[in-house]
This record gives sequence, C-alpha cells and structure tokens, in this order.
Amino acid sequence: MNIKVPKRHSHLVFAFFMAAIMAILMSAIIVAVSSGVNAGYLQRVIHAYTLAMPSAFICVLFVRPVVVKLVSLVVATD
Repeated sequence: MNIKVPKRHSHLVFAFFMAAIMAILMSAIIVAVSSGVNAGYLQRVIHAYTLAMPSAFICVLFVRPVVVKLVSLVVATD
C-alpha cells in the first residue's frame, strides 16, 4: 500500500518532518545538558519532545516563507 500526500500539501509535510527532527534533537540535547544522561533520560526527552513538537511545527509553518525569501536573496542564480 503506497499512500502519498498530494503535492499541494508538501509545505505541511516539510514542516512536520523538519519540526519532528529538530524537536527530538533539541529535546535530547537540552535534557542532556540540563539534567544529564542518567536514569530517566529517555523519559525526560520524550516528555520534552511532546511539548516541543507542536510548537516547532507551528513555528516552521510561519518561518518557512521567511527562510525561503532569505535564501533567494543570498543564493546566486545562474
């Protein structure tokens, strides 16, 4: 079974994956720095992730157009 999201929703798929990856990485790093990698680390990371992921998703949705514009201003076209 190969179900794909329509192309018109690609910005949402991009935002979801970007937010999911960045939220888990940042949650893992911040938890490690703030409380160390010890007993309960994974549970603390998962808790932080459940708070960070929705926020990250919304932020990526709003920030993506700005980033696309900034990239177009900085990257040379051939």
